Amino acid sequence: MSTEARRIARLEEQATALLGVFARAGYDRIDPSVLQPAGIFLDRSGEEIRKETFLLTDPLGRELCLRPELTIPVCRLHLARNGGFPARISCHGPVFRMRSSDAKDSGQFLQTGIEYLGADDRAEADAEVLTLAVEAVRAAGLESFSVHVGDASLFPGLFDVLPVPGAWRGRLKRHFRRPEAFARLIQRLSKGEAPAGTGYLAHLGSADEDEARNALSGLLDLMAGTAARDVFAGRTREEIVDRLMEQAAEAASLQLDRKALSVIEEALAISGPAEKSLAGLAALLKRHDVALDGPLGVMAARVEILRRLGLPDEAVQFAPRFGRDLDYYTGFVFEIWGRAADGALQIAGGGRYDNLLRTLGAGRDIAAVGCAIRDEALLAAHDFLKGEVAWARR
Repeated sequence: MSTEARRIARLEEQATALLGVFARAGYDRIDPSVLQPAGIFLDRSGEEIRKETFLLTDPLGRELCLRPELTIPVCRLHLARNGGFPARISCHGPVFRMRSSDAKDSGQFLQTGIEYLGADDRAEADAEVLTLAVEAVRAAGLESFSVHVGDASLFPGLFDVLPVPGAWRGRLKRHFRRPEAFARLIQRLSKGEAPAGTGYLAHLGSADEDEARNALSGLLDLMAGTAARDVFAGRTREEIVDRLMEQAAEAASLQLDRKALSVIEEALAISGPAEKSLAGLAALLKRHDVALDGPLGVMAARVEILRRLGLPDEAVQFAPRFGRDLDYYTGFVFEIWGRAADGALQIAGGGRYDNLLRTLGAGRDIAAVGCAIRDEALLAAHDFLKGEVAWARR
């Protein structure tokens, strides 16, 4: 058997182990189409995935893409079939993301994942998906890994309890998932500097946010020549309006309160073993008389789940700033990391996305949480660990 044939066989064996864990937990497998409407991913996925999506046009002129991830295709198919709720769904198959010309991979990867849609008890559903992700990785033979946990609503929740100007609160929340843009925004807010020649933007920056957003959206219609155009030079209308709104607030010379700035900067610096990091965040908030006990308690419960699964303290990491590169996450997020020959390697990731199904046509918000395991990454981490063990025993 050739090397490639053995690799394929091992990936298939590994997928069988993963899907077996999910099936025993009541997750039914479906297989959504590889071809998907492009606009859904351009509008609802993170910036990095948008840049990596393979786009194409069918003979009817419709913009399509090769699915860059599985969550949206699974949710679309379940809705198209008028599936009920709650629903436990598993999926396995290729996803496609463009890589740089010097990348070693082909741009096609395997993922195996689950989606838990419509559960009434969000905490229990989060715990179930997190537990199954850990159990699946172990069923594939990997025992040494770390889990990074966070919450897409935890850090942005600070902006609701800190003295942050209303005109900035929404922008801070939107930029939180983009670390570099968020750091630039905090720097500007700390100085309150207004760019020269920005009178109109300064006026909008002092106006009601909805009024300003509508005015800028209308201006884009005029500039683009058509109100129907939703993507401008590779950037969505929402991205452009967000950027203009940010510039408008800058022009209005709003400056972040020193207390709020201090809490944000100190919270950004917290990272490490989860119990220690959570204690550090709690102490920071108490010192500044900021109440966020509920979200911190929920996160502590998630850390306890991992402790009960036998993960050592240093293998469970938490940082308030931790998020993922998909814009539709609304709450709990996590990633599983291992090691390969090239260093640290993300094996799996997941989280809660309670608003996504409404945007896909559900007609209402539906609680949802899921995860995806990167098959090739899991196999590489497994082989690297086994290689290290074998070397250590020689």
